[in-house]
Amino acid sequence: MRVLVAGDANLDLVLRGDVVPRFGQAEQLLDSADLVLGSSAGICASGLARLGIDVALVARVGADVFGDQTLRLLAANGVETAAILQGDGPTGVSVVLSGAEDRAILTLTGAMAGLTAADVRERLFPGGASQPAARHLHVASYFLLPGLTDELPALLAEARSRGVTTSLDTNWDPAGAWAGVGDCLPHLDLFLPNAAEAMAIAGALGGEPEDAESAARLLAGHGPVVAVKDGAAGGFAVAGDRLERAPGLTVDVVDTTGAGDSFDAGFLAAWLQGRGLADAVRWGTAAGSLSTRGSGGTGGQATRAELEAALVGA
Repeated sequence: MRVLVAGDANLDLVLRGDVVPRFGQAEQLLDSADLVLGSSAGICASGLARLGIDVALVARVGADVFGDQTLRLLAANGVETAAILQGDGPTGVSVVLSGAEDRAILTLTGAMAGLTAADVRERLFPGGASQPAARHLHVASYFLLPGLTDELPALLAEARSRGVTTSLDTNWDPAGAWAGVGDCLPHLDLFLPNAAEAMAIAGALGGEPEDAESAARLLAGHGPVVAVKDGAAGGFAVAGDRLERAPGLTVDVVDTTGAGDSFDAGFLAAWLQGRGLADAVRWGTAAGSLSTRGSGGTGGQATRAELEAALVGA
């Protein structure tokens, strides 16, 4: 195993069409409804597998039909699922109301919230082994994992002290407080927020960013390389005083769900293979763009050959 992804694992019910709810028992007709693999960690792990990276996921799902389907979809995408713990509550689920320009997400965390640092540590250093089972640990959906967050800084520090590189994509904080992220930053090699998250986290840490770039520079001052997903504009990364940008690709967009998680996968795949920062940003933005070609977070994810071909033609 080269990469261990830790975080959430669940299904998304993606609804399109007339998706803005109107109460009063008004029945609204949809254009489509798809039950697909969701979760930031699951989508990122699937994206890494599609790009040829050996990857396992550690997460918690329920002993129910949604849990069984989540495991089947992950395995079909090439993700090792032996580290996923099944039981103790219902599998999490997200209802995605997908509009033309934006989306709303309603999430039941369920079993995923029970993931602990001990769960991750056992999969990273099985049986207390001195040698790690993965060379990189990526953590996703920080704010959906209350059983993990308090101990995450110590876990990240331990991983790095034992030769494992680390990365984090917090996703949005439903509480808007961004508590604890600052404690993780010094123990990260890579931090992967989107532009809005970077602004919010930098502000919560006492900064006054004018834009996403200045926010990324503030966050990078805490230690990690900061790679920012910037929507249709593509993405950029800050490492010390260095800034690298790459535009998004022009594609026929079907669904933007999970595009940021696919960006993470592309960026990580390039970075873990020793490519430079500029290439990592290009891979991230290309992977994010290409993922929007299909329904759900994994329906349009690119293979390595597809990604490299798209970059040649860009």
